[in-house]
Amino acid sequence: MKQRMGRSWLLIMMHAILGLGAIVGGIILIMDPSGGMVNLPESLLERSPFANFLFPGIILLLVLGVMPIMIAISLICYVHCGLGERLNLYPERYWAWSFSLYTGFALIIWIMVQVYWIQDVSLIHLVYFAWGVGIQVVTLLPGIQGKYSK
Repeated sequence: MKQRMGRSWLLIMMHAILGLGAIVGGIILIMDPSGGMVNLPESLLERSPFANFLFPGIILLLVLGVMPIMIAISLICYVHCGLGERLNLYPERYWAWSFSLYTGFALIIWIMVQVYWIQDVSLIHLVYFAWGVGIQVVTLLPGIQGKYSK
C-alpha cells in the first residue's frame, strides 16, 4: 500500500509542478503577447498560425496549467466532475486518472507542435516531452490503475 501511495504522490506532484509552471507561463504570455517578458522572439511564430503569443498563452494556461492542477487536486480528494465523467474514455477508472493520460498526450502534442513550427529542438523541449511521457508511464503503472479503479 505504501508503494502505491508513493507512486500516486509522484503522479500528483508531476501534475502540480506542470500546472504551476504553465499557469505562470500562460499568464505572462497573456499579459505580454509579444513574448518580451520571457525573451521569446516573435520570429518563433513565423511558421505558426498566430500573430502573437496570446492564443498560445491561453492554451498553455488552461490546458497545461489549470487542467493539471485540477487533476492533482482530484487525485487527492476524489472530486466529482460531471463533465469529467462524460469525457472519460475509461469508465472503469476514476475520471481524473483518464484526464492524467489526456494531459500527458496534451503535453507531448504541445511540444511536438512547437518543434514543428519553430523547426528546432532545445533541451527544454526534450525535458517537457519526457515529462509528458513520464506522466503517462506513471498513470499506467498497475498500482496507480488499481488505486483509481471504480
